[in-house]
Parts: sequence; structure tokens; C-alpha cells
Amino acid sequence: MREIQFREALGEAMSEEMRRDESVFLMGEEVAEYNGAYKVSQGMLDEFGPERVIDTPISELGFAGLGVGAAMSGLRPIIEFMTFNFSLVAIDQVINSAAKMLYMSGGQVPVSMVFRGPTGNAGMLSSQHSQNFESWYANTPGLKVVVPSNPADAKGLLKSSIRDDDTVIFMESELMYGDKGEVPEGEYLIPIGQSITVKEGTDVTLVSFGKMMKVANQAAVELEKEGVSCEVIDLRSVRPIDYQAIVDSVKKTNRLVIVEEAWPLSSISTEITYHIQKHAFDYLDAPVHRINSMDAPLPYAPTLIEAILPNVKRTVEAVKAVAYA
Repeated sequence: MREIQFREALGEAMSEEMRRDESVFLMGEEVAEYNGAYKVSQGMLDEFGPERVIDTPISELGFAGLGVGAAMSGLRPIIEFMTFNFSLVAIDQVINSAAKMLYMSGGQVPVSMVFRGPTGNAGMLSSQHSQNFESWYANTPGLKVVVPSNPADAKGLLKSSIRDDDTVIFMESELMYGDKGEVPEGEYLIPIGQSITVKEGTDVTLVSFGKMMKVANQAAVELEKEGVSCEVIDLRSVRPIDYQAIVDSVKKTNRLVIVEEAWPLSSISTEITYHIQKHAFDYLDAPVHRINSMDAPLPYAPTLIEAILPNVKRTVEAVKAVAYA
């Protein structure tokens, strides 16, 4: 099977869907003439032209609103935010228009569109450009929130997101655009809301999503060397969450550790912890542990970034704490 970069997988997904459906178009800052800030849309302007690959001014509220209006008119926009940190400028359109219009219209006006771009830490970008918004958007009825961890999932999930009749928030990572992975050739879709067990195990269930899957997977490898068997689950989406897969795994391993880049309060890991104590409490042999970023804005210095973010060392320690409880 061929290996391609994460950015190439995303570009393939958009191009294939634009060839399949003329109502699909891409709009955002630098997506056309510059081939995308992260080169995700490389070559798309040449193939589809300026009416379907559209450069915008630096006005997220404006072009998000244009996208919502286009979706209400029956088109299927893909709106790229250069970073989801900038989506805060447009959040009124995302939350109060895109997410609610189907409900407010009594099911008559769907808003079938995708907002996509990178979320979370991307290196030395400091506090205002390093936040995680998965739980923010997952808190909103009317949205679906997808967070892929590898190129193959990125392509299959983005194609499903573009075809979905709801508004989808599709969250990537600047630090993963250059990652390479095996991606099938030809048509394939990955259903939204379906997690995947990437490693079977018997001692502890380890759950994560997005680029934190790198931490979870590496921690599982290190723990295997010490005789601790982790079952590793990649959620893929955080609205909807595949709760049943986690419950079934905890019933087998009796322990749960969740790795998430976001701050701890009101996070996805908080929601999962609640659900497990409600539906699998009698199976737990130890308290659920969460590995989150420290409860502070992300700093600029690399040493402080390393200290504040979830990492393999903290994850290994948490797994050992529940495994030997």
C-alpha cells in the first residue's frame, strides 16, 4: 500500500469529493493562489478554478458567514480556518447559525458543511495560538466533531464529513501535516462516530484521539516492555463519542486512562470519566486517570511546553498507578 503525507490525504479527500459533487467548494485564507497555508490544497486551484477554490480576506467571521449562507442555499462548503484559534472570531456563525439552523427551521434548512483546520499546540506559538477547542465545539448540539490521528483516517473521515448532512468540525494538527502513513487507493469512507481499537490488551484501557494518539501508542509500547498490556482505543470523533467501545474495553481490562491535550476542566476526558462511572463502575478496579495539559495557558519556551503538555512519561506513570492499584 502506498504511503502519503497527512496533508496529501486531506487534499485527496477534498479533490475526490469536489469531482464527485459540484456543490462542494473550498474557501479560506491562502487556500488558492498559495496552495494552502500548510499546502493541503496544493494544485486544487489549477484543477477546479477560482469559483470553487476561493481565497478570502483575513475575516473569519465574514467567510464563515458566507459559507453558512451557501450551505443554507444547498451547496456544501469546506471552510478552512488557518487555525481553530482564529475560529473564535467566527464562533457566532458556527454556533448560532450553522449548528442551530436545522433545528430552528423545523428540519427544513440543513447546513451541510465542514469547518476544518489545525487545533492545539504547534510548537513555539505561545498562548493565543495553541489552544484545543474539541470540547468547546463538542458541547454544541447540531455539530459533529472529528479529530483524526493518521493519514488514512484523515482521508476517510474527511470524505464522510463532506457528505454528511450536518455541520462537521474537522480538527487537524499542524504537527501532523507532514506525517506519512499507508492510505488505501480508491474510494473508501470511515463512518463518523466509530472508534477503532489500534492495539488489543488485557491490563489497562488507554483512550485518546488526534495527535495525542502518538503519546498513547508510544506509552503502550514502553509499558509492554515492562509487562503491562494496554488496549489502545482511537476515538476518531468526539461528537459523537463511541462510548460502547470504551465500556466494553473497560469491562475486559477493569482500568482506564485517557490522554487528551486539552485543559482538564470540562474536557472530553471528563465526559468519558462520567460515562464510565455510570455504565461500568462495578468493573473498575482502580479510579479512572486522565492525562491533560496543565491548567494554564501554553507558554512559548520549548522546555515549558514539554512540561505542560501530556507526554509519554506522564502516561506511563498513570497507567502503572492504575495497573498496580
